[in-house]
Amino acid sequence: MKICYFDAFSGIAGDMTVGALIDAGAPADAVIDALQSLNTPARFTVQKTRRAGIAASKFCVEAEPDTRHRHLPHILQIIGRANLTARARENASTVFQRLGEAEASVHGVPIEKVHFHEVGAIDSIADIVGACVALDLLDVDEVHASAINVGSGTAKMEHGVLPIPAPATAALLKGKPIYSRGPEVELTTPTGAAIVAALAKSAGRIPAMHIASIGYGAGDRDFKEQPNVLRALIGESARAEESTLVSVIEANIDDSSPQVLGYALEKLMDAGALDASLSPLQMKKNRPGSLLRVIAKPDDQERLAQIVFAETSTLGLRIHSAERRVEERKIVEVETPFGKVRIKVSRHGFAAEYEDCRAIAERTGTPLPQVIAAANQAYLRKSAAGNHAASL
Repeated sequence: MKICYFDAFSGIAGDMTVGALIDAGAPADAVIDALQSLNTPARFTVQKTRRAGIAASKFCVEAEPDTRHRHLPHILQIIGRANLTARARENASTVFQRLGEAEASVHGVPIEKVHFHEVGAIDSIADIVGACVALDLLDVDEVHASAINVGSGTAKMEHGVLPIPAPATAALLKGKPIYSRGPEVELTTPTGAAIVAALAKSAGRIPAMHIASIGYGAGDRDFKEQPNVLRALIGESARAEESTLVSVIEANIDDSSPQVLGYALEKLMDAGALDASLSPLQMKKNRPGSLLRVIAKPDDQERLAQIVFAETSTLGLRIHSAERRVEERKIVEVETPFGKVRIKVSRHGFAAEYEDCRAIAERTGTPLPQVIAAANQAYLRKSAAGNHAASL
């Protein structure tokens, strides 16, 4: 599987994304040919430049100032008429759909009534389409991103001077890890945020991968504090194990009953927690207590944190990011004397699916250990038969 990882240590914008992908190996001529099929009065160039000593590619759109307000259907029609692959067209449309949803949320209007202002300009359409075309040309299967540096200070926009991140940018990056470092300017634009929101499978640490190429896309300004570039890492998934960013939610609790804590664990698991556990603690004043630990997808972090507050007596939480590594696995179904059981199989072992074995035990009255043993024996027989057939 081919991966693109956007390292947004100096933010992310649409033009930086196109520049980084071209710098990483996407053919510039092919990207420009696709953009010219949009039939807009614009010229597109790619220039080599430097930002704080780092060589980078600068993607430029030259067009007359465009002050028209476009609705989402109009923009989707422009994309739909262009000479794009199905995947590039679908991705570009998805990015604009996410932009529309963010703008609708910010202004409190239905999405069909949203007027695209800055993000509806010709250069923004070209940035989004160009990024999707470049990803397609690089044959990228999955997009991932780092935590996003959004910048700080204020920026002048159509609705006046607003704090950074801009309202649409903040809405798009909801649930994603963000931070502020460097000069007091807007480092992440709504266009860049929309690309991450719509296309990135995860935002956090670099997934396990073998790097094949690296590209740097230049922003408009050249800062002394840091290179104003977006880095794109292109490569193959390591496939040995899955590496994802998770949120770890923790609380030390010394005044909830075991029944309450047990119920809280059930609620958290039912609500989508990847895992939830309790560990004994010796707390201040020699009080026995429990450490509640919840492992969650970053997008579920806030929702699960609210469940902890609602279902336990804790008044505070600790939340931090961690990397989760999971071995690649497959499911194999085996036939036992008691019924069918699914087996989870990885490189290093296998395990009978507990819920399958539990259901059989309850239905037949067979002791659970006996059901599990039968499932394991059935898998070993099936595996041995398969290996023998392969050797013939």
